[in-house]
Amino acid sequence: MAENAEQYPIERHGVIGNMRSAALVAEDGNVDFMCWPDFDSPSVFCSLLDTPQAGCFHVAPDLPEARRLQIYLPGSNVLRTRWISDQAVVELTDLMPVSVHEDEPPRLVRQVKVVNGSANIEVCCRVRHDYNRASTQAVADGRDVAFHAAGQPSLRLAANASLNVEGHSAVARFALKAGQSVEFVLGAHDDPLVVAGQGDQCLQDTLAYWQTWIGHSRYRGRWREQVERSALALKLLTSRKHGGILAAATFGLPEQKGGERNWDYRYTWVRDASFTVYAFMRLGFSEEANAYMRWVRARVSDCCDDEQHLHVMYSAAGSQAVAEQRLEHLAGHAGSRPVRVGNQAYAQKQLDIYGELLDAVYLVNKYGEAISHQGWQNCRQLLDYVCEHWNEADVGIWEMRSAPRHFLHSRLMCWVALDRAIRLAEKRSLPAPFAAWDQHRQAIHADIWQNFWNEEQGHFVQTRHGDTLDAALLLMPLVRFVGATDPQWLATLDAIERTLVRDGMVYRYHCETGGDGLAGGEGAFTACSFWYIECLARAGRLDQAHLEFEQLLRYASPLGLYAEEFDRNGHHLGNTPQALSHLAMISAASFLDRKLGGERTYWQP
Repeated sequence: MAENAEQYPIERHGVIGNMRSAALVAEDGNVDFMCWPDFDSPSVFCSLLDTPQAGCFHVAPDLPEARRLQIYLPGSNVLRTRWISDQAVVELTDLMPVSVHEDEPPRLVRQVKVVNGSANIEVCCRVRHDYNRASTQAVADGRDVAFHAAGQPSLRLAANASLNVEGHSAVARFALKAGQSVEFVLGAHDDPLVVAGQGDQCLQDTLAYWQTWIGHSRYRGRWREQVERSALALKLLTSRKHGGILAAATFGLPEQKGGERNWDYRYTWVRDASFTVYAFMRLGFSEEANAYMRWVRARVSDCCDDEQHLHVMYSAAGSQAVAEQRLEHLAGHAGSRPVRVGNQAYAQKQLDIYGELLDAVYLVNKYGEAISHQGWQNCRQLLDYVCEHWNEADVGIWEMRSAPRHFLHSRLMCWVALDRAIRLAEKRSLPAPFAAWDQHRQAIHADIWQNFWNEEQGHFVQTRHGDTLDAALLLMPLVRFVGATDPQWLATLDAIERTLVRDGMVYRYHCETGGDGLAGGEGAFTACSFWYIECLARAGRLDQAHLEFEQLLRYASPLGLYAEEFDRNGHHLGNTPQALSHLAMISAASFLDRKLGGERTYWQP
């Protein structure tokens, strides 16, 4: 039962969602993380970050010796957990139906079925509102069980099996034979669709939605299954109603077990979401790219109207992210505290976001919707800000919590902002102060070569006149600032390989010398690892890139998902699934496949 459930490793989870909320399902059949009704709402299940008392929804057969496996039904975000033993084969299918109306509250549908033999099934649904801070009462509601907490939205669990209330949880115990099944539906208390008995239709409709969507992918290259799984993960993190793209589905999962780097990623970062546009466009999903650009145009319009700078991050609905707070009552995953919700990074100064945003604007104009007149006027205001502030210190892409510094990556992306704006204006014959923009673009270019190249070390460095490396430098050739085979860039790539790479896993920087203002360390960064592979391929080191890519694929979860980081054994760390990880994987796979085409199909020693 859930009382004895353990905290499962991060990579031993599947994720389901309906583009409004998401839930993590461990391989033991336990939903141990879900926020409701929105991605960034307080959790109702949070045992992943504490004990089962923090909320969980456990459905499993009493088959202690069974082998447990999880798969996604092909081309979908519908998850199936299977128990295989001498006594029985049992399947648990989990999904969140994609509603016809965007405003309908989410529903969690769980259907357990015995395929072969017979088994006793045990169920415990323990809703705990507001990150387990509210007192949740479970009460019988006819055949259903309702969950109420003061000031919180009420939930209701329906089932076509008898439910009882024990310890303010809904519990059930029953036996099933081959071919028999029971379903559970959890949703809003007043939602008329929270009824049991329609699971088969929900399953078919939800499968049809996801399979139709992924069927529009244009990708036909190597690793198609892995690329499409990454695309489905990105789509799941996209707000269907608003168009914002979340950085990840979770909060509080540690970047180091027992460490303090436990952040809330259930928000839309301008940087990460703008990178995601590139991945969607590469696969042919222009609708998602256009929807995000409409979302970001509203944010840009707001900041231009109020004469404010663009914020680093927002909620999926577009409001300002909330201030950071610690949930001291939660023990944390693997004892990693504090667990944080909200994110103080919203108030930081990160100059690189203008480059990622203008790069996305440029790509969408090239392959999607053309920019409007007002949109271009807003872009010009953003460029005015870049011209005025590019030579200032900030906290950088990694959101350092130490004193601001002059980071190469921030400088690089200011160059990208000006470069893409000039290209777009020339291509579309848009009015622009070309001479002034080009003057700043050239000044940034000169500044990077003069002040971020360490002659003694023989490579580019993280900060102005510094001597340390940063994996964000891997973006230099990817954004076409420097040639991928330029000798000085290759020297930097070699230095990164010697200093930050371990078995293809790339660390962002060395925490003890990076000066990020935090105690302890962290894992290798998944996105940087894929950037590294793409840099190898662009440098012509195809055999090495191909081998490293195949190895990195093995570090994915059994379901093909990636969290934010890896530990030294290749196990997952940080929030999951991480959008930046999946979009970097798509980019690396696409480029490497193109380079391998016609040259060689398989890696040869």
